[in-house]
Amino acid sequence: MTSSREKGLEIFRDVFGDAAADGAITYMQTDSFGVEGAKWAMEFAFGTVWARDQLDRKLRSCAVLGMLIALRQFDEIGHHTKMGLANGLTRTEIEEIFYSSIPYCGLPASNVAKAAMMKAFEEIDAAA
Repeated sequence: MTSSREKGLEIFRDVFGDAAADGAITYMQTDSFGVEGAKWAMEFAFGTVWARDQLDRKLRSCAVLGMLIALRQFDEIGHHTKMGLANGLTRTEIEEIFYSSIPYCGLPASNVAKAAMMKAFEEIDAAA
């Protein structure tokens, strides 16, 4: 395993927990369709970009949520809402990110974000 992938798995484990990290490891050991994409995400997104020290994880979560809102990426907004909470964002701060998206991304994109964020909060609350 590459050092970037190992670092990525460490960060992934910190944010999403042991079960998710162990599941990712298991998946990456298969020959399933698209498995290389998961390996690249672990190595590049988590092991290279998220591992950089120039932004702390909380601030990086703010930036990523903003980009995902602009792109209307419902599922990813949900994942990164959970990740943002694990990286130190509060629900109030995530709500402010939503409000900031309204004038810059438009109401349709921000409404997609609101729905994804609320779904993520519901999933977290149901699991607690």
